[in-house]
Amino acid sequence: MAQKRKADDAELVDRPPIRKRSSYFTLQYPSLSQAPSKPPPFQQPTPLVTFSYTPDHVLEFNDSALRYFVDPPLGADLGYGYDKWIRRPDERGRLDALLMAWSRFKKSLSEGHPSSQSKPPDIGVMSWRGIMTKMLIAPYEERDAWELNVMRVGETFYLEEHLTDAKLQEKNTMEPRHRLQSYYGYAFESYCTTSAPGGRGDTVSKVRGWGGDVNTNVQWCSIVKTKLGDRRIVIGGEVDCVRGRHSGSTDDFVELKTSLAIRGLSDEKKFEKKLLKFYMQSFLLGVPEIVVGFRKPSGQLTTTQSFQTVQIPRHVRGKPGAWDPLICLHWGDRFLSFLFNTVQTKTGKDVWRVTFTPKVGIAATVLDGAGMEEVVGGEDRIGFLPRWYWDEVAPPTREEAELESLRHDETPQGHASGGVPSGWCI
Repeated sequence: MAQKRKADDAELVDRPPIRKRSSYFTLQYPSLSQAPSKPPPFQQPTPLVTFSYTPDHVLEFNDSALRYFVDPPLGADLGYGYDKWIRRPDERGRLDALLMAWSRFKKSLSEGHPSSQSKPPDIGVMSWRGIMTKMLIAPYEERDAWELNVMRVGETFYLEEHLTDAKLQEKNTMEPRHRLQSYYGYAFESYCTTSAPGGRGDTVSKVRGWGGDVNTNVQWCSIVKTKLGDRRIVIGGEVDCVRGRHSGSTDDFVELKTSLAIRGLSDEKKFEKKLLKFYMQSFLLGVPEIVVGFRKPSGQLTTTQSFQTVQIPRHVRGKPGAWDPLICLHWGDRFLSFLFNTVQTKTGKDVWRVTFTPKVGIAATVLDGAGMEEVVGGEDRIGFLPRWYWDEVAPPTREEAELESLRHDETPQGHASGGVPSGWCI
């Protein structure tokens, strides 16, 4: 049973309370009774690179999968095309595509400035948006536990969701009712998007507003750089569409969501709770707008509403049991401090298992041989990192370090420059 944290604990950021129980290190659950007086700053996300997945789920560094927002027709049947749905099975949440994009971005920097002595910024954390979202909303999670695999290579932490075979099977064998409800969200995306800016010009269906059959192999993803507290973070995530023409920034990104139409106070409370996840998903990737389609239980679209991401906390502020994004950011900073203070490795090859239990907190332990084999999964990997990436970032040998030190001493140092984006305000 977790004990309540004292109010003073809310101020602990750099060195959160860490307790060691046997081989486990634990981080206590946060207090929800009081917002921190000094929440950590969060830097507005800056886009680095985008990429697409084709209908066969082949990764390409282009914008072929980019979609453009159009208003969906009210009354649309979100169950349309269900029998033609091409659903990509859930898989282990590897970081491979994110790492390929980051590697490509770093190479573009060196190619663009071959004579520069500057290096890409030191990154503290690399992960997918879904993992970062789960981490930040954990203070308000009441049911679902989760597990992460964590590796520390140098001063960079890599976070991968850990899914057992049983959990994967559960995700891929949904009950028919849940599977249909999941499809409603994808169908809403089809009604809301087109392959060209300026209107619906690509439909091949007689159904009004239908943008094409759903294939979840197809994705358009953005990789962004941001900062929580003093730690730089690289996050990757799927972007549903853009409004107007894509400017190359995140300013035109749009997130699409569905929810049951609100019929009373109970429905309103459920929706306000869902808004936390909607908000944090978009906040992390710099998405400024969320369009929610409200539907009947039978799947008919009744209305749509656009929310500005930064204004969403105002919809719940002051209400009984409302969530507070400042508590989430403070917890996220404590969580990352916990990782930095706990996860240690000499070679970078160790994998730690981090487990979150609702209303209890975080536990972390280093994996043994059997655990490592499960993580590697018979693939060509060092821990869960692909070998090609490990070869790029592996800690240098003693001889390599000494040679680099001599080269560094003999090379004149340049002066770094550059601006810091304005704050991504709440």
